[in-house]
Amino acid sequence: MIAMRVSDMVWLGFGLSVMLFMTLPLLLVVLFSFNQSALTSLPLTGLTVDWYRRLFALNSFWPALKNSLIIGFTVALVSVAVGTLAALALSTMPARRASALLSAVTLPVMLPALIIGVSLICFFVRFLDLRLSLFTVILGHLVIALPFVVLIVHARLATFDWAAVESARDLGASPWVAFRTVTLPIVQPTIVGAGLVALSLSLDDFVITFFTIGGGNTLPTLVWGMVRTSLDPTINAIATLLLVLSIGSTVIALRLSRYRS
Repeated sequence: MIAMRVSDMVWLGFGLSVMLFMTLPLLLVVLFSFNQSALTSLPLTGLTVDWYRRLFALNSFWPALKNSLIIGFTVALVSVAVGTLAALALSTMPARRASALLSAVTLPVMLPALIIGVSLICFFVRFLDLRLSLFTVILGHLVIALPFVVLIVHARLATFDWAAVESARDLGASPWVAFRTVTLPIVQPTIVGAGLVALSLSLDDFVITFFTIGGGNTLPTLVWGMVRTSLDPTINAIATLLLVLSIGSTVIALRLSRYRS
């Protein structure tokens, strides 16, 4: 009994150590964004929001924020529309065929972002002869966001009671009316959650954005440019804002999609 308790305590300590190792750098970024000193070191010399004031006064910050929001919300909306339709189609297929198609759809998730970025820039520039812009960034982000939306919505539809839809059809409802009045209200929280996951992925992405944006900045590429020139605590302020946006949208998404660990 004592040996079991010691073993449990060891595993608990190991788990807490891993969690601390993973979260401590993020906590330090947030902490140093409020540090009065320009040096990112302990002990803190005082608390201030001056670095956020300087961030909001930067001329390059607002265009980057605007680009990030335009790209993120566009990716979320398109991913939800296309991903939901794809998940609906997969849910009506035989299990073996649906599993094979899901594996193909989720292939980009298993590939390194660097490989995807290089492939996309070659495809856009060499094959399609497209000028790199926010449009190409959106297309690039869809490659990594769509699989998550398809997987989340398809997982919900796998346990969906299709008898309600069949009853609506028997009462004379068209496929669109049955979807709008029966299917959509039931799966709507999951769809919204999947869209927020896509938004979070888009806001955080740097590698694919770096290869496909051409000109201008998003918040991640702005941080990269600032890091190359100096280690101003304003960078910590931008990183904190990104953390709030990404973690906040992810938490809401998990709640709405009724995720259970």
